[in-house]
Amino acid sequence: MSTQPMTFNELISGDQPVLVDFFATWCGPCQMMQPILQDTAKQVGEKVKIIKVDVDKNPLAASNFQVRGVPTLILFQKGKILWRQSGVVPTHQLVNVINQNLSQTV
Repeated sequence: MSTQPMTFNELISGDQPVLVDFFATWCGPCQMMQPILQDTAKQVGEKVKIIKVDVDKNPLAASNFQVRGVPTLILFQKGKILWRQSGVVPTHQLVNVINQNLSQTV
């Protein structure tokens, strides 16, 4: 039995929190976020799923969440926005935001 890949809406509506990085390939600050997201993923482990959404390839997703600038990071859980911020966010701040939001939802 093959499993269908989850849609964006299914992903952000699940019980597991999802951190979405809305980015563009031409965006310098977006490229700076890549190692930060990798470090964050190592520190938070399986607690949060981190996905990247290219706003040029997915303009509808960007438009649905009023993403005006990139990078924009949005933390979702059960379809709700728990936190959002535009611009480069340092690893320690991202980890703190994730841990604070998880402690409130448990």
